[in-house]
Amino acid sequence: MTFTIAIVGRPNVGKSTLFNRLVGKRLALVDDTPGVTRDRREGEGRIGELSFRLIDTAGLEDADAASIEGRMMRQTEAAVADADLALMLIDGRAGVTPLDKHFADWLRRGETPALVLANKCEGRAGDAGLAEAWSLGLDEPLPISAAHGDGLGLLHDAILQAQHAGDGGPATADEADDPVLQLAILGRPNSGKSTLVNRLLGEERQITGPEPGLTRDAIGVAWRWRERPVRLIDTAGLRKQARVTGKLERLAAGDAMRAMEYAQVVILLLDARAPLERQDLAIARRTIDEGRALLVVANKWDLVSDRRAAMGQLRDRLETSLTQVRGVPVLTLSALHGQGVEKLMPAVFELYERWQRRIPTADLNRWLEEMLSRHPPPMGASGRRIRLRYMTQAKSRPPTFIVFGGRLDDLPEAYLRYLQNGLREAFDLPGVPLRILTRRQHNPYAKDR
Repeated sequence: MTFTIAIVGRPNVGKSTLFNRLVGKRLALVDDTPGVTRDRREGEGRIGELSFRLIDTAGLEDADAASIEGRMMRQTEAAVADADLALMLIDGRAGVTPLDKHFADWLRRGETPALVLANKCEGRAGDAGLAEAWSLGLDEPLPISAAHGDGLGLLHDAILQAQHAGDGGPATADEADDPVLQLAILGRPNSGKSTLVNRLLGEERQITGPEPGLTRDAIGVAWRWRERPVRLIDTAGLRKQARVTGKLERLAAGDAMRAMEYAQVVILLLDARAPLERQDLAIARRTIDEGRALLVVANKWDLVSDRRAAMGQLRDRLETSLTQVRGVPVLTLSALHGQGVEKLMPAVFELYERWQRRIPTADLNRWLEEMLSRHPPPMGASGRRIRLRYMTQAKSRPPTFIVFGGRLDDLPEAYLRYLQNGLREAFDLPGVPLRILTRRQHNPYAKDR
């Protein structure tokens, strides 16, 4: 049965814009006037390799059942009842309104799982609305921009998780909710990406040769490694943006970046004779910023004469240039001759398990108490000490944590890095991008409450 998604929300939050974005066509009318959409509109939605039935609905309004708005509301109710997942849009710039809260309560009472999407969050325009969206009680809100296509990688992962939760029963916090590992191979031209794919598959699946730029599209190949399903994605070589001149190369580079955004683990393939040039580091930073697990692989290792010096140089460059992620794993191999390739997939799956690890709240807070006693937070701008009360893990993939406390606006970045490095050491999370969010505890007796 086709997985069905309904897009809901109050008028003029961008539902039809998101619908058009996901179906890839301007099927739904879009205008600044609220209430343009009245009937349900259906289409075939797609993000990357995911496909699903998509329903665009009228804006949610609290209206009399006999009115036009009331009949539109019944159409929306029918769409949500028919769906496997509801995407509730809010306007990230406007923040959460009483009508948003009313319909979030309605969705919570129903049986259809729901996600909150804070739309119009291009740049940092919707940061305030995104923070307010936590109050709706519909799990973690996702920032997107339907008009610009931002945030579709996060939406892809959330839909994938909901699909497999529906297939295998309710998902628990400790379950691996995506049985197919999305593995993208990125790197500069002629680093051996297609040769590595062919070596893993055991066949000449991809065109290879000494000429750089043979691969243009991001090619996904279904594969099984020790009975575990994998989708291998070979991508075009990525040069410095200033050197990209032709339209085809620009399209290929964009395709490679989208493949990275939809992957769970990214292999950054280097030519071991010239490891970690500026373009390699740019790819690595973009991968980490997107929250993907990163594995650095030095190919053509058989051509390196002084291997100890080469490995020392590579590790030093990683530690100094990727300070936001300590302990990125490094492997060496020769894709052409097969030397060291047997170590690759065990390392990939070990990294994948770390990337989706969940840490019990009790363990986190015992660790936090120890970190605070070892190195308390500094004084805030007001001269009063910053207080960290407790911590919880909001999600995995990548591990994301929330720290609650007071005067957190004054918490310096250096202290957050101290907590990140401590998390990696205490809970065995080297090389995994970690996110720590801060949430201020409100005083219930304050006047504004």
